[in-house]
Amino acid sequence: MVMVRNESNELLKMSQVCKMLKVHPNTLRQWDKKGILKAVRIGVRRDRRYKKNDVNKLLE
Repeated sequence: MVMVRNESNELLKMSQVCKMLKVHPNTLRQWDKKGILKAVRIGVRRDRRYKKNDVNKLLE
């Protein structure tokens, strides 16, 4: 099965989102807890990834 990546379902790393929003990683963690910008948890380590569409909506 091949997963097609497009703009709408692209996931960004925490470091990328921090640079885009000019915030500290701890801010993103708090926003996730509060539901302001929900993270998608992936992998064994449960790393946070953020949907590009969600980040763009927050920037608007």
